[in-house]
Amino acid sequence: MADGSPGTATLAARGGPAAWRPSDRFLARAAVLTAALTAAGALLGLVRDQLLAVTFGAGDGTDAFLVAWTVPEFAATLLIEDAMALLLVPAFSAALARRAAGADPDPVRALVRATLPGAVLAAAAGAGLLALAAPRLVPLLAPGLPRQELAVDCTRLTATCVLSFALAGYFSAALRAHGRFAAPAAIYLAYNTGIIAAVVLLGPARGVRAAALGVAAGGVLMAAVQAPALWRRLRADRARPAGRAPDTARGTRWERRVLVLSLLAPVVVFSASRQSQVLVERFLAAPLPAGAISHLNYAQKVAQLPMALSLMVCTVSFPVVARALAAGDPHTARRRAERDLLLAAALVLAGAATVVAAAPQIVELLFQRGAFDRADTAATAAVMRVYALGLLGQTLVGALVRCWFSGSRPLWYPAVVMICGVAASAGAGTLLAGPWGAAGIAAANALGITLSAALLLGGVHRQRVPLAAGHLAGGLGRLTAAAAPASVAGWACAAGRPPLLAVPLALAAVTVTFLAAACALRAPVVPSLIRTAARRLAHGSPQHPPVGGDVPLDRRHDG
Repeated sequence: MADGSPGTATLAARGGPAAWRPSDRFLARAAVLTAALTAAGALLGLVRDQLLAVTFGAGDGTDAFLVAWTVPEFAATLLIEDAMALLLVPAFSAALARRAAGADPDPVRALVRATLPGAVLAAAAGAGLLALAAPRLVPLLAPGLPRQELAVDCTRLTATCVLSFALAGYFSAALRAHGRFAAPAAIYLAYNTGIIAAVVLLGPARGVRAAALGVAAGGVLMAAVQAPALWRRLRADRARPAGRAPDTARGTRWERRVLVLSLLAPVVVFSASRQSQVLVERFLAAPLPAGAISHLNYAQKVAQLPMALSLMVCTVSFPVVARALAAGDPHTARRRAERDLLLAAALVLAGAATVVAAAPQIVELLFQRGAFDRADTAATAAVMRVYALGLLGQTLVGALVRCWFSGSRPLWYPAVVMICGVAASAGAGTLLAGPWGAAGIAAANALGITLSAALLLGGVHRQRVPLAAGHLAGGLGRLTAAAAPASVAGWACAAGRPPLLAVPLALAAVTVTFLAAACALRAPVVPSLIRTAARRLAHGSPQHPPVGGDVPLDRRHDG
């Protein structure tokens, strides 16, 4: 049995509850809801960044705050987006599969009792240690930073996010494993609301320290917005039929601890290595002229929007893949993972083409006002175009790693791959930061993450979801080829036009050209997506468009 409990594979074969095979319509609606709330949070994040740019500009004070912001950015990746989700979604999925097989006592509630108190204590201790170590940490993160004392103050304020993000990540993973996606998708709305409120109310008096206070408040709101939904879910789970079979997957306390540590270590190393790219960038940018860290930050925030939205497809389907593996159904896991990965790639490539085509106009439209001047716009746009070259790699890493960690056994290969990618970024950044400045650091980032994605794709035979690497590589190559003429078309439409006109024209040109080129190249996903949308429009269907759900993976178009 995949999860060590009796009857799970049998139930999966019969289509029983252990398999949890939600309909494509359910997944499509969940993906649309998740993408909509995530997009709203991202747009509010743009408002937040606009407010920071207008209020504080791109000088040494903003650089000091952004060094302190490294702490919550690192914590968000480790505790919300990567480690906590990669560990707990499979764990909750296996517990739900054992519950459906009749295990007693309730494996889900037992998992919460066994993991949540320890996670809270560890996160609280980490937050306290981080606040105490701030005076030593800041010089390590950004040697030569002009206003290190200000960065220390901001770091102490943002250190609280270690605890609040740990709670937010735990709640998100538990809810998604239960098939609840609305509250987890709303966390960045809450987070950015806290930052914006603090900057507006306290910015004139406290300077950039107000932004650090807002980060701390936003972290609390991220946990608070999910707590009621999880509480209702766990209370509803209490009413369970009597006469259940004993849970044979419990083991001794020592065995459970060894298993947890063996699963935890590779995920934590992977997540920490992935987020350490931000540390590398800010370390290399600290000696550059004032504002370099700010330009990198603004460019990365905007450039990564297409990646964040495209990964919502995989975020929704990750619990499905994990539950299918727990139920002994690798075929369902493979089919779902392959088509969602290709769909995410198509979405991010279209977004990257738009960023390359209209980067100066996007930055001018979003940020050029107040203390953020034309020179800042030009520097940020140049960096943003370079960042866009690595967006496909970012998306592939985020999608593929979910396949690697969706099972219940430790896998070190992704962690080793990520370490190699960060090492490549650090080496290339050291060479390129001198002659090319912030753009050279962004180029090193794109190189390192693309290398990591290629190594993960090349090693898919090592993990439990039986992906076809050659098939995926061919499809990704065709989609990438379709993005090239789309970038040129968008660039031609945006050049010389004011931002309010240039950005929508570039987006329209990129979309039309990308779809046409993908069909001409017989790329995967896109032709079938167009056919499905046309069929629904022809029949006047009110249903949501297929997002990560009912788009068939037609191998005839993939070679």
